[in-house]
Amino acid sequence: MNINPNARRVLCFGDSNTWGYVPGTKSERYPVNIRWTGVLQKLLGDNFEVIEEGLNSRGIVKGDSRPGKEQRSAMEYILACLDSHDPLDFVVVCLGANELKAEFNLSAEEVGKNLEKLIQTITTRPSQFRSIVPQVIIIVPAIINELTDYAKKDGKFVGAMQKSIELKEVLSLVARENNCVLVDVQDQLSTGVDGVHLLVESHQILSEAVSAVIVSH
Repeated sequence: MNINPNARRVLCFGDSNTWGYVPGTKSERYPVNIRWTGVLQKLLGDNFEVIEEGLNSRGIVKGDSRPGKEQRSAMEYILACLDSHDPLDFVVVCLGANELKAEFNLSAEEVGKNLEKLIQTITTRPSQFRSIVPQVIIIVPAIINELTDYAKKDGKFVGAMQKSIELKEVLSLVARENNCVLVDVQDQLSTGVDGVHLLVESHQILSEAVSAVIVSH
């Protein structure tokens, strides 16, 4: 917690790559100084407060039906989250990868429409303290390598690689049409042995890109 009462507040809302999942492990987590949210806090300094809201298996609409994965739907949680952390100056959204699981059978365009609904919910939720709404920043997720053992198991991410590439243009359009800022460093992000979760250097790259956007606003 940042006790500077004048700090600008940044909510980072995402899935396992915001939570800090270590590739190829069973739910091991990068330490806070490695996760992109923690690095972001260091880069921004005491005039900002970064609020980490990452959750493994979080999807935009459907969440995760597996036992032990309850309440993974972003749409079902976002209002409580916004009210809990109110007031907010920025909401950084890093979602979409879990929507590309084969079981959901969604196109990149359909994922974009779901994300647009989430963003519109964020930008129309009135603050309890002030009239302004937070600036939404959309992160383009990393390209999924569907050829890894993790991605191929039970056909989990069949077809996800091409769809994740297509998300770049889809989310760019969503950002333009909803007055959001797009952070696109997809070509610089590398996933680990599981093909889904970010390597340490990718957390650093992502934090620097998000920091540059926030400082410029």
